[in-house]
Amino acid sequence: MKIHFIGIGGIGISALAQYCLKMGHSVSGSDLKCSEMTEKLKKLGIRVFEGHKPSNVPFDADLVLITPAVDEKNPEYLEARKRKIKIQTWEHALGEISKKHFTICVSGSHGKTTTTALIALILQKAGLDPTVIVGTRLKEFKDSNFRFGKSRYLVIEADEYKKSFLHYYPKAVILTSLEYEHPDYFKNFQQYLEAFKEYLKILNDGILVFNHDDSEVFRLQEQFPKVKALGYSLKQKEALKLKKILKIPGKHNVSNALAALTMARILKIPDSVSFKAISSYKGAWRRFEVFNIKMNRKNVFLVSDYGHHPTQVNATISAAREKFLKKKIWVAFQAHQYLRTYYLFDDYLKAFDLADEIILPEIYAVAGRENKEVMRKLSSRHLVEALKKRFEKNKKDAKVHFLKDFNDIPEFLKNRIQNGDVLILMGAGDIYNLTASLTASKRKKKIK
Repeated sequence: MKIHFIGIGGIGISALAQYCLKMGHSVSGSDLKCSEMTEKLKKLGIRVFEGHKPSNVPFDADLVLITPAVDEKNPEYLEARKRKIKIQTWEHALGEISKKHFTICVSGSHGKTTTTALIALILQKAGLDPTVIVGTRLKEFKDSNFRFGKSRYLVIEADEYKKSFLHYYPKAVILTSLEYEHPDYFKNFQQYLEAFKEYLKILNDGILVFNHDDSEVFRLQEQFPKVKALGYSLKQKEALKLKKILKIPGKHNVSNALAALTMARILKIPDSVSFKAISSYKGAWRRFEVFNIKMNRKNVFLVSDYGHHPTQVNATISAAREKFLKKKIWVAFQAHQYLRTYYLFDDYLKAFDLADEIILPEIYAVAGRENKEVMRKLSSRHLVEALKKRFEKNKKDAKVHFLKDFNDIPEFLKNRIQNGDVLILMGAGDIYNLTASLTASKRKKKIK
């Protein structure tokens, strides 16, 4: 079969493209801009076009797969319709694949990527040879977001945005947390919860591993008495052992490891295998990824993190405080999406309490997902001013700075950051470009 992917550089759809290639299909694709991911796909032998043009669609294509971001005005989408080529979302196609496997879906507001990686690694170490689709690149998978296995097991990081996870057919679900997210799609928290309720209905009488410490998760799982549900909690005796062996810091990661361990036990995998796999996990790309860098001849610990929800921001700073103890912590955070910042504004104010100095560049605007009125009246400057008032009220000796362009951060820090300080670069937008420039290959990466 000849399959063309529109938006092939996306973290989920690129994994499916690799799966289709492994299955012997002819694969091509396009994306607006070339990226590390599209370059990787090219090296695998996939033809990737930069930009969207009707001529990119192969003349004899059997199927066109798209991301939710592709609209009906996309020239390749219009070309496929004109030629009456079958069109599917990539999630729909993956859902068809999930029917054929013992599919484990990892879902929740936070912790999906790490939990997916851990359960996948455990299955791999147990000799169960899973196929895995995860939302980032893993060192254990040769810096890929995909692993091809030959067994019946399929592990998917199942995202809730636009109810994508409703396309899948899981035999087992791990539910990590429930907190209001994606305000551009879910108008309120109740709508968000309803989506998860629809999702768990698909599970029927399958297996649910749930976070007993999350009150919303606990209440939701009680509504599905036919499901074989097993909870995990930081109160378990295993939590202390996991904290000691995990290479990634933070109690949220201990919780993620407990989720993976619980699922492994259901699958009759010995604890010895699970603990060994968990202890070997090196962490994922942009998930508390630590580097040693030099800034103006000073040794600095750089933490690169994808966190963008207030809870994730707080968890990352807390983990840094745990790992680096009394070192000074700088946080440069690029808020992701004006709507998210608007709806969760007060929560963001609470997220930075453990930081020493905070730098806020302008909010990253997400194409096609913003409200123009909110964009006109909201800026990171408002966060800066509100944080200053909060710290003054609480008599906290922390400083907050507004820098419109995150590319100005290195020059700003040049004579301010000191030897041994910690710099967290965080956000889901393009602040990663700064991380990439500061962690060029000539600098040695910190593994521990």
